[in-house]
Amino acid sequence: MKHNLKKVVIPLVTVFTVALGITAFQANDRYRQVPNDSFGKGERLEYRVHYGFINAAEARVDVSNSIVNVNNRPCYRVNVFGRTVGAFDLVSRVRDQWRSYIDTSAILPQMFKQEIEEGKYRKEETVLFNHGSNVVYSSVKDEKKSFKVPNNIHDVISGYYYLRTLNFDRMSVGQMIEVPTFFGGEVFPMKVRYRGKDEIKTKFGRIKVLKLNPIMPNNKFFKGEESINIWVSDDANKVPVKVEVDLWIGSLDMDLKSFKGLQSEMKWM
Repeated sequence: MKHNLKKVVIPLVTVFTVALGITAFQANDRYRQVPNDSFGKGERLEYRVHYGFINAAEARVDVSNSIVNVNNRPCYRVNVFGRTVGAFDLVSRVRDQWRSYIDTSAILPQMFKQEIEEGKYRKEETVLFNHGSNVVYSSVKDEKKSFKVPNNIHDVISGYYYLRTLNFDRMSVGQMIEVPTFFGGEVFPMKVRYRGKDEIKTKFGRIKVLKLNPIMPNNKFFKGEESINIWVSDDANKVPVKVEVDLWIGSLDMDLKSFKGLQSEMKWM
């Protein structure tokens, strides 16, 4: 069991990042205007991650109550926290924090920060986005680098919030959503396939959902490129309510544990 736990801890961060960082369509203008009735200040979501019957981790996502200015643009400050619990915490302790400052009108990142604590590994990074010049500036300790990026680049958190503003009724089942994303000093195409509408059972009751399938690259942890399934509420909020991840050594599940401050009332059945 201890051997298996070590193999599961590593993908936990990816589960948080993918589930809460799905991205969407790329626009062509530098500072677009994106209508948003899906999220706002004061929203708070909490999740429970379990490996079989074992509690593995917890995640919290919240939008601060105040608007902050970054690059002279008003921004939502979105905080994401992930931590291992129980036996997983004893095997390999994880305390990760990500923060994205998302432009309130363009729904684009102006700044991204991460503080990583995974076992003995530590990393702190600050990324500043210049959308006018399509350049990002990354600072890790005393090392500073600049990267040329595509138009309307996202970080792994801001893309999910952009996704929540979209109308999935205009998409066809099986349609692939792709957008360039900057993370870890690299630009990569994050891909998500829309699988259509569904209905699932949660601790709060049954709910109508949209099923999404992030496409994963081949690796030693995930069982194939379609190993992650995400169900988001089929309403204006588009909140992830359930995630299933197939690993080579088993499966992980992430479920919505609590929520508050939503823009619209969740439509439980």
